[in-house]
Amino acid sequence: MLHALAARLRTEWRRLRRAAASLDGQTTFVLTGAAVLVVLQVILGDRGLFRTHLAGFIPRSWQGLATWGWWFGMQGLLGFVVPAAALRAFFASTLDEIGLGLGEWRFASVVAALYLPVVAVGTWVLSDGAAFQEQYPHYQPATRDWAVFFIYEALFLFYWVGWEYLWRGFVLFGTAPTFGLSAIFVQALPFAALHIAKPWPEALLSVVGGIALGALVWRCRSFWIAVPIHAAQMMLLDLWCALRIRTGVSGIGPEAFLDLFAQLGG
Repeated sequence: MLHALAARLRTEWRRLRRAAASLDGQTTFVLTGAAVLVVLQVILGDRGLFRTHLAGFIPRSWQGLATWGWWFGMQGLLGFVVPAAALRAFFASTLDEIGLGLGEWRFASVVAALYLPVVAVGTWVLSDGAAFQEQYPHYQPATRDWAVFFIYEALFLFYWVGWEYLWRGFVLFGTAPTFGLSAIFVQALPFAALHIAKPWPEALLSVVGGIALGALVWRCRSFWIAVPIHAAQMMLLDLWCALRIRTGVSGIGPEAFLDLFAQLGG
């Protein structure tokens, strides 16, 4: 009986080795690495961790901003710097192969030029609501100090670079040699899963948005277009809310818009 069991284990071990040898190294590394990086971001990027263990090393007046900066910075580090460096070091010979080249930048510029004005108008309308002004920017002191606001938004932009590269760069371009065009749907799956705790309309839209952004990046052959497309929604909402809070202007028509800038100029 023990002889039969040992023979069975040897057979299974040989099967396991053959299966492992058949795996594509880059795709295996990317999909496993993406999972690990998400877990590390949740653990290491936790703002509570920063407040408990690190905030004491920073002047009290900067601790609030630094707490958000820690979260944003860890997303940028673990979502962009680490995976891009790993892909470049171990698998890719050019930046284009990992989505960091310019790609079809003319096409990307046209898409951005058409999309961003629509987002600017949409976020202007949303910013008129009190609920949005209470929520955005997340770090409310940024509404009272422009220096703090721009530091906050610069850190926020780094967050979006990390968020977008992890899926539309690392996973999309990293698995493309194995999955081809289907890599668009591969990168959309974890992206949608991370929205599961959001309100259900946003959660469902994340499926559509993830596929659409993946397809756009695939068409442009560069992940960079995904950053302004996604980040502009939140950053423009932050800007409009901050301006309304500072000036007290309400309304969504042209007269409200002109009144806002008149007060700023005055």
